Amino acid sequence: MTEVASSPAGAIGNARAALRETRDSLASVFRNPRLRRIQLALAGSMIGDWAYATAVAVFAYGVGGAKAVGLYYTVRLGLIAVASPMLAIAADRWPRRSVMVVSDVARFVLVALAAACLLLDTDPWPVFVLAGLASLAGAAFRPAQNAWMPKLADSPEELTASNGTSSTLESLSFFIGPSLGALLITATDVPTVFLLNAATFLVSALLVLGIHEREGRPETPISVAASGEDDDEPSGFFGQLFGGFGAVAHDRDILMVGALLCVQTIVAGASAVFMIVMAVDILETGSEGVGYIDSVFGVGAILGGVFAIARARKRRLCWDLLVGVMLWSLPLLLVWLVPSWGTVFAAAVVMGFGNPLVDVNFATLIQRITPDELLGRVFGTLEGACIGTMALGSLMMPFLIDAVGFETSLLVLGLGVAALAIPWIPAALALDRRLGVPPAVPLLESVPMFAPLSPDTIERLARKLVHFEVPAGSTIITEGQVSDRFFIIESGTVAVSHGDRVVRHEEAGDFFGEIGLLRDVPRTATITADSDTVLLALERDDFLAAVTGQDDARMAAESIVTRRIAV
Repeated sequence: MTEVASSPAGAIGNARAALRETRDSLASVFRNPRLRRIQLALAGSMIGDWAYATAVAVFAYGVGGAKAVGLYYTVRLGLIAVASPMLAIAADRWPRRSVMVVSDVARFVLVALAAACLLLDTDPWPVFVLAGLASLAGAAFRPAQNAWMPKLADSPEELTASNGTSSTLESLSFFIGPSLGALLITATDVPTVFLLNAATFLVSALLVLGIHEREGRPETPISVAASGEDDDEPSGFFGQLFGGFGAVAHDRDILMVGALLCVQTIVAGASAVFMIVMAVDILETGSEGVGYIDSVFGVGAILGGVFAIARARKRRLCWDLLVGVMLWSLPLLLVWLVPSWGTVFAAAVVMGFGNPLVDVNFATLIQRITPDELLGRVFGTLEGACIGTMALGSLMMPFLIDAVGFETSLLVLGLGVAALAIPWIPAALALDRRLGVPPAVPLLESVPMFAPLSPDTIERLARKLVHFEVPAGSTIITEGQVSDRFFIIESGTVAVSHGDRVVRHEEAGDFFGEIGLLRDVPRTATITADSDTVLLALERDDFLAAVTGQDDARMAAESIVTRRIAV
């Protein structure tokens, strides 16, 4: 009885805790001026995009009816799917801020030209061509934004929260944009909507221009096999292009995350068909009932966004991604079992809830496991792949319905997606374990020369530390030896001596070995264990890359070296 009585209070407490965590995460995002600007730029751009898409659809319908609308969207999605991996090369070759600004300015010019064509009453084809080119120009924006985000966040949790904010804004823009477009078309006309959309791109460009990333070298992610560490990466357009495909194909973690995303987008593409059938056959409202389903889906997406942001501190990124994928498949089984108004709306809420779990955790995982120099291309490659699988889902669903019937097609789709996702569970849990906070992070943060480094960099270094246990009386390093490692004392004490003279003793939290590494000279002292000692060692290249690549860290290290040499 006690458990039953306490469960509502526990549920309320958990909900309040989730809301607090969400509020704190969102506050951290908008306190960070870099993230605040990029989120506002994204919001303005996406809302304008959806309003513009509505205006183009209205224009296309007026020109050629529903067939013209369908043809335009099919060609548009096909072009974006093909172009995304190619245009994403820019995000790895040039500064990402510049890529985003050029994308915004190009869309501003193209949409403004399309508005001019409408005002001058030209033939329809220039409008469609310019609209298609604007979509292509936008294909470079999101890979660059996603690839730049890790440089703008101050912690892994803030990065996840920022991705959650982006997903929530995207969900909101999905409703605000079309509604705004329809309202403006009713109040004004299509050219006016085009011009207002052009203005949103200009505002977005100005916001992005004001972003200045925090100091420090590009972050090297923690990922694993074949993650692009080869310095002999092919040059030229095709070499750069296949760098993204190669990273996806050869890195098992990136491949898993991309595969899970594509599994979800198959259902997302199919939903464009089955939601209409649900509206007609189950809700019996006609095709316009899709608007009700979309609205309920949006409510679920907003709730899911809050949940995804609240989960940022849990660091269960890949597990949450997999759960999000499953939430796109299992509700279809519910509608198959009991086709009714209630199950349709319940399914829409659950699928909407799962959507940000996929979007947020997909983006954060790719940002954390992909080398910085490949990040834009990997995002472009996966964006092209998910648009392709979305098109595949929408293409195959009508044939599946014709072959086995509507309700059975939901069963086949739901079970098929689950069958594709479930085998990834062990790998997903393993990746989450590797992405957890290493226990040595607090010790590294206590070292003055590491204090200025970003949390991501410190976590990366912590994973590279080598553990040594040294008995009392053992010589750890000898004066005159080659300098190859940096050491931190986890427990125990050591004696530092020059010749026969002991100059100091060091204990847990202290460090040694930095002078020879930073000055590129042999060891300047002999270190002997006074007691049984546990050491953590960092290899030369890892130490130098972290410390010399960040101005404040380098200055702190030089200050330590100068002080110790003077003793």
